Amino acid sequence: MQSAYEIKKEICDIGARIYNKGFVAANDGNISVKVGPNEYYCTPTGVSKGYMTPDMIIRVDGEGRKLEGKLNPSSEFKMHLRVYRERPDVNAVVHAHPPTATAFAVCNIPLEQNLLPEAILTVGSVPVCVYGCPSTDEIPDSLMPYLQSHDAFLLQNHGALAVGNTLTKAFFVMDEVEYFAKVSLLARQVGNPQELPCEELEKLMELRKKFGLPGKHPGCKTCKNLGTDNCRCKSNAPATAGNCDDLVAKITREVLAQLNK
Repeated sequence: MQSAYEIKKEICDIGARIYNKGFVAANDGNISVKVGPNEYYCTPTGVSKGYMTPDMIIRVDGEGRKLEGKLNPSSEFKMHLRVYRERPDVNAVVHAHPPTATAFAVCNIPLEQNLLPEAILTVGSVPVCVYGCPSTDEIPDSLMPYLQSHDAFLLQNHGALAVGNTLTKAFFVMDEVEYFAKVSLLARQVGNPQELPCEELEKLMELRKKFGLPGKHPGCKTCKNLGTDNCRCKSNAPATAGNCDDLVAKITREVLAQLNK
């Protein structure tokens, strides 16, 4: 079990990582770790994540009240608290502004194409939560439609949020989101990104079970199926179709045919 100092130091180490990777600028971003049923460590407001020391980390309760520390907690800790209240499996939250992922958030474009096995295994699709004013309940409220099925979120015109059962896992989720965004952007610039078919997604979901990967996963972006036996995209598609796009195309053709009668 980690000591209080070790947890604070880990928060500082992750803060330095997101700063050095360019995921935050100046004093942007915030990090927290759950250490008890109603107790958390979080980063202070007005301090660069790249220059934090353990003595700067704040201990707060479940209402966001400071229990320990010389500085004040981040004003966006409300967002973290909502995650902890709604997701008992989450023990750490990382909020940052990774440039490519944030560009998708600014353009209101979710990261939902099934392009990379690694991204599919770890984060699946990443939704865009509607814009909310920082430091208010608007951002926590914007998470609610997706919080029970995702571990990563794009915050419209704001940045990204990643959660995990450990702080390292939450950081890796954020790292994967930015890499996913970079590849998605480059693929669009190069040509026509080719998504993996639904049957390949099913194989990856089986691997998730085999590896015992923690966290939530949205599954297939069309049918939302998390298992491998009852994917509606596969069962409802014609014999020649093998993925979600085939089903969408089939429905579109049928609708157009009805309209043209």
